Amino acid sequence: MAATLAAIYRFPVKGLRGEPLEAVDVEAGGGLPHDRRFGIARGGDGTDVTAFSWRPKQRFAMLMRDAELARLGCRVDFDAGTIEIGSPGAPPCVAAFASPRDRAELDGYLNRFLAGSRAGPVRLVESGRLSFTDVPENCLSLINLASVEELATRMGASIHPLRFRGNLLIAGAPAWQEFDWVGNEIRVGDVRLRVHTRIPRCAATSVDPQSAERNLNVVKALKTHYGHVDMGVYAEVLDGGRLAVDDVVATPRTPHARSRLGHELRFLRFLARSVRIFLRRR
Repeated sequence: MAATLAAIYRFPVKGLRGEPLEAVDVEAGGGLPHDRRFGIARGGDGTDVTAFSWRPKQRFAMLMRDAELARLGCRVDFDAGTIEIGSPGAPPCVAAFASPRDRAELDGYLNRFLAGSRAGPVRLVESGRLSFTDVPENCLSLINLASVEELATRMGASIHPLRFRGNLLIAGAPAWQEFDWVGNEIRVGDVRLRVHTRIPRCAATSVDPQSAERNLNVVKALKTHYGHVDMGVYAEVLDGGRLAVDDVVATPRTPHARSRLGHELRFLRFLARSVRIFLRRR
């Protein structure tokens, strides 16, 4: 069965809920338009909030530390130039993101919402040339739904794919085949991508994207069952074009040897470490 593009998601505000897209145009060297365009930055250093340079994720309010972010609804209207953020049971804050006064009101709303967390004070910032992905480059994140399903089976739990906040959700590929794509080119519809690295996961994946509860230790499960903490891959857009749900995903015919070997070596190291720990405890 051919692999296909099952869903497209962008996340206009880093750390907040994403929005599904039926189709979107991408350009060479770019990510999804408006994906991670905004972020909720911690502290203030006088930097222009409308052209904020890339920072590591620790400089932002994020699910790894601030699980309550998953309760915030988010809608960005790029045509109208407005952003709406709201928590359940409370009126949302709607702000024109080009208006300093509106942005100040939104900052106040976010700081009141996060008052009990370790994130504050915070402010809404807008990216410059690089979007606020977890890596300092514009790229797409791909999640293989079969890999998520296999992990869920091993854990005996239901795992929503949005825990991994991927841009492109792929159906029909064998579980973990995406790691064999590293170092190779693939096509999604007419868009040509180069897959360049696996995505290591953090405690943000423990947060249920619907309930905002920390209810699964996904990182520990990945390490226990597979000897790594990776889920998904990053890819660079080589040839732009239109991405649409149900596009065929053309993958390499043969696994990339170095990628597979690296995975096997990591697993063997994990196995050897487990044996040493077991022998010490006897």
